[in-house]
Amino acid sequence: MTKAELEKAKKVLEAKMAELSGSLRNRDEIVIEKAPDALDEVQLAGERELAIRNLDRDSNMLRQIRRALDRIAHDTYGICLHCEEEISPKRVVAVPWAAYCIKCQEQVDRHEITVDESAELFAAA
Repeated sequence: MTKAELEKAKKVLEAKMAELSGSLRNRDEIVIEKAPDALDEVQLAGERELAIRNLDRDSNMLRQIRRALDRIAHDTYGICLHCEEEISPKRVVAVPWAAYCIKCQEQVDRHEITVDESAELFAAA
C-alpha cells in the first residue's frame, strides 16, 4: 500500500472509531425499568436486549478498528493475519478494519480457521 492509501485508511478508521466511541457512551437504553403492565415490561425487556446486542456489536467493531490502527502503526496493515498475503485493495477500501483476505475470512466464518485474538494482538507488535 502507498503512504497516501495508508493515511486515507487511517483517517477512515479514526472517524469510525470516534463515531462508535460516542455511541458506546450512551447506555440509557439498557437501564432496567419497571412498568405497571406486564406486557409493557416484556416490550421494555425486548428493547433492552436489542440495545445490548447493538452495544456488543459496536464494541466488537471498535476492537477490530483499534487492531487495524495497530497494524498501520506496525506496518502490517493490508496483510492477511492467516496466510500473510496482501488483502485486496478493494476489500481494504470496503472494510478498512479487515484482518483477513476474502479466502481466509470465509474460512474464519465457517470456523475452519481458529482465530486466536491474543495472537492477533501480538501480530502487530
